Amino acid sequence: MLPVLLVVGALLAGACAGPADEGPADSDVATPIDLPWPDEGQASVTVEGIGSLGTKGRQIPVPIASVTKVMTAYVVLKDHPMKAGGAGASIVADQQAADEAFSSVESAAPVLAGRSYTQRELLEIMMVSSANNVARLLARWDAGSQEAFVAKMNRTAAALGMDRTTYTGVSGIESDTRSTAEDQMKLARAAMKDPAFRAIVATPAVTPPGGVRIPNTNKLLGRDGVVGLKTGSSTPAGGNLVWAATQEVAGTPRLVLGVVLGQRVGSTPAEGSAAAREASRALITSVRADLPAAVTRAAAQGG
Repeated sequence: MLPVLLVVGALLAGACAGPADEGPADSDVATPIDLPWPDEGQASVTVEGIGSLGTKGRQIPVPIASVTKVMTAYVVLKDHPMKAGGAGASIVADQQAADEAFSSVESAAPVLAGRSYTQRELLEIMMVSSANNVARLLARWDAGSQEAFVAKMNRTAAALGMDRTTYTGVSGIESDTRSTAEDQMKLARAAMKDPAFRAIVATPAVTPPGGVRIPNTNKLLGRDGVVGLKTGSSTPAGGNLVWAATQEVAGTPRLVLGVVLGQRVGSTPAEGSAAAREASRALITSVRADLPAAVTRAAAQGG
């Protein structure tokens, strides 16, 4: 467990601040808290309106598997904005997406060629069940081809300051799609400012039209204040989880964001996913338990 330094100015401002999506402030260093960082891989934790609680591990680009779909959804919603409860545009599934639904080598969900789906339905299917075929369908709908959409993803990453990130596909099945915990934190912060995105990643399960109920791959969702965000696991990437949780701090609800990458690399996707989930659960539990008291201490010292 490594000490993390909180920021006095941000904490004091946070105690009387407004929106949970405010950026952090920079000021003097104050009371440290300990976080149970994972022993392997990379991790990062940030509290919106307060600031970064630190990072762990060398921030070198690594495969991120289906965490890639956070950027896919973010670009789709930037190009085609939706209201939080809205359906969005109508999208007709093509034959390629229907054929890919029967893949035995990647995550997929059933869609019917020629059937019209709402933008929200497809985004929910992609983010909740992690369907690769739907990610590619959305990319073709938005940009005409996956290649053209990937170019948008990389331009967006550059605009967000994600200078250690390279996208080579929209689903994450490509092991040469690589990023860092710090870069994925930049994306998570931007994406969670979109009410439609927040609603989609908080969806506990989805039932595709004519299909069966599919639970969210994020098994932490709905527990300990967790309201999202996206899982990703493969043998080359190990287990990865970008998570979002809420916690009241000094009377103000705060959004806590975390990124855990590279857990049990080389193991099975199931083993990696479980490791990322447990590492994330430990961080969430610690932040929720210790942050409010740390803010109180910092406020007392600053006063």
